[in-house]
Amino acid sequence: MGGVSSLAPQIQNDLVQAMKARDETKLSVLRMLKSAMQLAQVEKGKGESLDDDEVLVLVRRLIKQRNEAAQMYAAGHAQDRAQQELDEAKILEAYLPKQLTDEELRGILQKVAAEIGASGPKDMGRMMGAAMKAVAGLADGNRVKEATSRYLQELS
Repeated sequence: MGGVSSLAPQIQNDLVQAMKARDETKLSVLRMLKSAMQLAQVEKGKGESLDDDEVLVLVRRLIKQRNEAAQMYAAGHAQDRAQQELDEAKILEAYLPKQLTDEELRGILQKVAAEIGASGPKDMGRMMGAAMKAVAGLADGNRVKEATSRYLQELS
């Protein structure tokens, strides 16, 4: 994408709306995202603004943290805390590009397999590298890994 972020003003606007609506969960999540963005901005340097790709990296990192925390809470039998983490992740997911359907993902995997000449599970490493480039943030890494593994099993 490059250039100035179109997500940053949207996030700021959503934060103001959450404040007005007194939506504490959304407000807290968006404040956390905003402070992560400000920290990244400082690290990037004066006068440099974040582009959408950089904002999406932060969003994905925060979603991953929420999901990992939810798993830990669930393992510790704290379902209410786990659910809260999942709710926070869902708020952040609204800023991600629309994710690929299973059919779209399978189509990409077929194309990638043909390009690299994949024939079975032994090609997992090469296939994953090419597949992750091809989906470019439109599907979660774990989902791509599972789909790739299934696809390569079917080939063999």
